[in-house]
Amino acid sequence: MSNPVGDKEFLEYLVKSIVDNPDDVRVERKIDEMGVLLMLKVSPQDMGQVVGRQGSTAKAIRTLLRIVGIKNNARVNLKIEEPDGGTGPRS
Repeated sequence: MSNPVGDKEFLEYLVKSIVDNPDDVRVERKIDEMGVLLMLKVSPQDMGQVVGRQGSTAKAIRTLLRIVGIKNNARVNLKIEEPDGGTGPRS
């Protein structure tokens, strides 16, 4: 019998593999009536790599998480949190 893949661990591994600041990757996991919610925080410099052009990387990550969720009989959703300070106007 195989060991089920943890959605949180999978997301951490995946994101740490594509960012320049893997030590800044944080994943929080919450369970509610809608399923599993994974909240991802990354360094502001890495947001572009995680989101991708027109959101393509974020969409691919969500697709992979959906597959992991299906294997574990759970609905997995991803929220990518804006970094502190955001991307306000430059002075």
